[in-house]
Amino acid sequence: MANDSPEEVLEEEAPETEDPVYEDVQWLDKEEQKRRLAVDELINTETSYVHNLQLCISDIHNHLQKKQLPEIDLEGLFSGIDDVLSVSRRVLKGLEATVNQEHEQLLNISTLFQELKEEMENAYKIYCANYDQALLLLEMYRKSPRLKKEILDTLTATVPHTGASDLSFFLVMPVQRVTKYPLLLQKILENTPESDSAYRALHAAANAMVDVNANINEYKAQKEVADKYNKAGYLTLRERLARLNTHSIAKKTTRLSRLFMHGAGIVSKTEDKEFDELEEKFQWLASCVAALKENVEAFLSNTEVFLSAKPHENELEIGGTTQQYCHLSRKLHSAVFPEFKKRLEHLVYLPLCNLAETLKGPQKLIRKRLDKLLDYEELEEKRSETGSVSYEEKAAMDTYLAINSLLISELPVFNQVTLQWLGHILRSFVVLQQDLAKEVLQEAEGEMAQLPHRYLPAAEFWKMVKDTLSQAEDQLRSFHNKFETDTPSPVVQPLNPAEERKVLSLVNKHGPDKLYQVTSNISGSKDMDLTLQRGQVVALLHGMDTKGKTNRWLVDSGGPRGYVSAEKLQPYRLVQQQQPRMQMLTPNDGAQKTHPSSFSLPPGPSPAVPISTSAFQVVAAYAFAARSNHEVSLWAGQPVTVLEPHDKKGSKEWSLVEVNGQKGYVPSSYLVMMPTPGPPRWSSPTWTFPTQQT
Repeated sequence: MANDSPEEVLEEEAPETEDPVYEDVQWLDKEEQKRRLAVDELINTETSYVHNLQLCISDIHNHLQKKQLPEIDLEGLFSGIDDVLSVSRRVLKGLEATVNQEHEQLLNISTLFQELKEEMENAYKIYCANYDQALLLLEMYRKSPRLKKEILDTLTATVPHTGASDLSFFLVMPVQRVTKYPLLLQKILENTPESDSAYRALHAAANAMVDVNANINEYKAQKEVADKYNKAGYLTLRERLARLNTHSIAKKTTRLSRLFMHGAGIVSKTEDKEFDELEEKFQWLASCVAALKENVEAFLSNTEVFLSAKPHENELEIGGTTQQYCHLSRKLHSAVFPEFKKRLEHLVYLPLCNLAETLKGPQKLIRKRLDKLLDYEELEEKRSETGSVSYEEKAAMDTYLAINSLLISELPVFNQVTLQWLGHILRSFVVLQQDLAKEVLQEAEGEMAQLPHRYLPAAEFWKMVKDTLSQAEDQLRSFHNKFETDTPSPVVQPLNPAEERKVLSLVNKHGPDKLYQVTSNISGSKDMDLTLQRGQVVALLHGMDTKGKTNRWLVDSGGPRGYVSAEKLQPYRLVQQQQPRMQMLTPNDGAQKTHPSSFSLPPGPSPAVPISTSAFQVVAAYAFAARSNHEVSLWAGQPVTVLEPHDKKGSKEWSLVEVNGQKGYVPSSYLVMMPTPGPPRWSSPTWTFPTQQT
């Protein structure tokens, strides 16, 4: 080495220092260059895309929001874009983290897209499904010169460097971007040898993005079908009638026929347990919302009645000092209670109304699914018999499958959101009640401090309170016992003439043992459910529904047949001597009208005079057999004493009477007035009897 010349030493050392640099450039083949360019394109375009999305939300959306233009629906224009931006930021963050990972970069990119597949699909399918509606809104705003100028001014003020002249430039970006992911990943895959360790992972990632786009397109098609049938609910009566033609009438007839065959068990119904469970929960939630809305309406109505009474404006004839009470009552009625009512409407009632309105869309789609299911079953039978169906028939079958798939995927989310919404509303209602009680208590404590007994020692004060409450409790208990035991309402409600004729028809068809009476109003919420009024009589046909549930009974109402809740029915005992309702008799027309067991009153003057007592004398026009220990039996023509012309609930269909020392209820229509006694200085009617002959 010592004898070597400097040139030879340089020749030997030069390759050792310069070879690594030249090897990177020299051995980088064309395929690897294309792969690196494709990776750079994926990362750089994602960076630009996320930057534009951020501009769209943070600048354009916020600028339009500050203008406070009620004509522009910002939620409709930018629906779902926040979720798209969120998942896109995660994609960009993951891609940037792979920049310095030479050998593991492709594998990590593949893993990133596979892990975020579900989140990307959920975010983009909502945005893409609402994209067409956003374009329709934008087109409508373009027709207004003022709104068009406002949007253009916003673009000029916020994103002048983009050169965008229309908002659609930004709105279309997510739609275009999601379709490019499979292409960009496929480009990387094409320039990756199969022997590479990341090849299979890249292939799986590219397929995952293809699946995402396919699922988005499928969801968008399902959404379009749902929107199509939801829009039909806003048609006018004339537009609905214009849609009727021979084809539509024949189709509805076929559906109705198949529905009857389902009920009769002639053909089997297509079962979908997953959908049935989801629908049952949805209908339960819908019933809860309707019941809560009705109760809140009643609560608001009662609050309105309560506020209409102003006792502090009247003179109170009670002992002691009333100034504190009047001052407290005046403040509660003028400030506390009106503010509570206002908050109740804003925080409870209006959200309930919005929720009830939101439920109409899925309810309409569920009803439409049943129609399409009947069509599907009919066409499926035809295909099994003939082996094929027409193009239009295939489209009808696909419509059912699309609606069914959409409901199965959306109802779980809808049910969960509805349940959460109900929980928030109920919690708001409870908090409002707590705030009201706290505010009333604070006001009352301030007024009570001025009352005379505030100087009493604590022991004497609480003794006075306990004695007063004990006395009030005894009075209430005595009144309650008398109210419930001495004068209870009859269990079975009386019937009107039309209902009595219907009952006789049901007895002839089904027998008296099958009769049941409705105990409270029933509002049908499902298909084949009946809407019935309290007191109606129905006949039991089957003690369960088609799913085998015994809490829904199939009944005959004398007209339509359908299902009702079993807990709202009670057995009805038919009275053997039940007569139709009578017309009220008067002393002048009683002789001319003929009724079974009629009671004729003798002619005579019967001028009306005021009666000082609350009880008055009448007679029974028909015989009546008591059906419970709360009622009393009558025979035709029997005098009775009416104690109260109504039952304890205020219904005038029953009267509380006394007969031979017994008290009980009888139908008011079975009673007629007796002539009242003449006024002073008038002679009473003379009753003539045949003279006894000797």
